[in-house]
Amino acid sequence: MRNSVVAVSSVVLCALSALPAGAQNYPTKPVRMITAAAGGGVDFAARQIAAGLSEVFGQQVIVENRGGSALTAAEPVARSAPDGYTLLFYGSALWLTPFMRESTPYDPVRDFAPISLTNRSPNVLVVHPSLPVKTVKDLIALAKARPGALNFASSGLGASSHLAGELFNSMAGIKIIHVPYRANAAALIDLIAGQVQIMFSTTTAAAPHMKTGKLRALAVTSMQPSTLMPGVPTMDATGLPGYEAASVNAMFAPGKTPEAVITRLNQETNKVLLRPEVKERFFNAGLETAGTTPAELAAMLKTEMSRLGKIIKDAGVRAE
Repeated sequence: MRNSVVAVSSVVLCALSALPAGAQNYPTKPVRMITAAAGGGVDFAARQIAAGLSEVFGQQVIVENRGGSALTAAEPVARSAPDGYTLLFYGSALWLTPFMRESTPYDPVRDFAPISLTNRSPNVLVVHPSLPVKTVKDLIALAKARPGALNFASSGLGASSHLAGELFNSMAGIKIIHVPYRANAAALIDLIAGQVQIMFSTTTAAAPHMKTGKLRALAVTSMQPSTLMPGVPTMDATGLPGYEAASVNAMFAPGKTPEAVITRLNQETNKVLLRPEVKERFFNAGLETAGTTPAELAAMLKTEMSRLGKIIKDAGVRAE
């Protein structure tokens, strides 16, 4: 069995042995976990976590899908009673959408109590084989030599593939033109056809086309080499020091949920993530499991909102 990366801190491992008295009777009824539309990576991860928690709790954790933007999933959780019976499972759109709109019906810090990061997945920078570049450094040099002549595809405005490209533009001091699509698959079709030249794709979608030579991989967007893309170097190591961009999912409760309930949810969620069969399922879906403490998730949100919020504002990214 291939091993996926599990980023569980020593603090989390120590915490698993202790359970607050105030959470011993939680839950006494089914728990709702609201997430994104059915069928995507967020939904997949939510259902894996929900199934594991249902076993532990002896109460069903029901996944409720809400299509559309992050607002449709986040607002009902923000307005729910802070008792641990309504949870939110979502990705970075939750805390980055407020930077892309004039206003949102929730505050990602005030209205949600962090429980745990659950998984991450780097993108892979791929180019059409006709592009005369072999490394990230080559691509930066070409973009500087041809300002505004290159373009990159994404799976949509504000998507991780879009923000990865804007972060690349900002850090490299270049201007590669963004071409948004409605989905990762549609963007890849045009990339393979040569209609666009560059893309920060999901690893699972790009891998088959890399093997056939239809796409050339330059780097993964994680700081460390990824088991999802063996042999592919990082952006940091091949031309752009400090670059990091990844899709992540995390679990939240409404703000002001009792600390004892948050601790119980955190402990049990991280136990689920440590199960070998769960790690394997995530890996096969192109995801790396990653458990944290609530405090670590809160710190990550603060960092990402500061770092990517500036990129979003500077690039004028607006949500659809």
